[in-house]
Amino acid sequence: MGRIGIGELILVLVIALVVFGPAKLPEIGKAVGKGLREFKNATKGLDGTEDEEKKTA
Repeated sequence: MGRIGIGELILVLVIALVVFGPAKLPEIGKAVGKGLREFKNATKGLDGTEDEEKKTA
């Protein structure tokens, strides 16, 4: 597996546009962004560095 380049990204976006249509793409993007934000917030606590910093303070 390699990295995704600009050409592949454009191809995926064009396929998504054809499959879902232009009306649904903003809704899908919003849902994906919200999911990524929630995942990022959930993984912040798993790092363990915050607990060590609180103990030393």
